[in-house]
Amino acid sequence: MLTDNQEINFPLWFSVSSSAKLGGIGTKTIRRALKSESGLRYKIVKDRYQIELGSLLEFLNKSTRLKNKLKKGGLGQYL
Repeated sequence: MLTDNQEINFPLWFSVSSSAKLGGIGTKTIRRALKSESGLRYKIVKDRYQIELGSLLEFLNKSTRLKNKLKKGGLGQYL
């Protein structure tokens, strides 16, 4: 488990469509989150967003609705 002052050395980065599939949500939801102050960490590579997996999971677990979607149709069904 990471503490507040630890940093991930090799984060995993996913495209918008892959992030949506992992979370069981639509790409529009991811794009809206990128435009708002959602806490998603991202970088832009060749004009494409790359979203860090840890921040995606934090974002999905902030909302009960998104958390339920994650459990029902996303990564949560495999854990």
